[in-house]
Amino acid sequence: MVTVSEIAKNKIIELRQKDGLAEDYAIRVGVQGGGCSGLMYDLQFDATQQPTDHVVEDKGIRILVDRKSLLYLAGTELDFSDGLNGKGFQFRNPNASRTCGCGESFAV
Repeated sequence: MVTVSEIAKNKIIELRQKDGLAEDYAIRVGVQGGGCSGLMYDLQFDATQQPTDHVVEDKGIRILVDRKSLLYLAGTELDFSDGLNGKGFQFRNPNASRTCGCGESFAV
């Protein structure tokens, strides 16, 4: 299961409205090969649910995760920071054995 923090929820709603997207647009969270540590996070808005997607709703935000990515993302919290140490979405992934300095790639 993937969850969102309260701050991430508010930022998702803000970005969805800014982009002029309807409320039925979900957040698609995925994993792709690449990055400094071998795997990279992928985050985007998506209105199309695939038959193999795992769908969860947290704090009113619908989250789509493909079956393969779910293996790497189970238990992950999506957070958002706009502090001095970095701005943007952050993944708090208990499955990651190591992450790179930018926080966008990881290894298991």
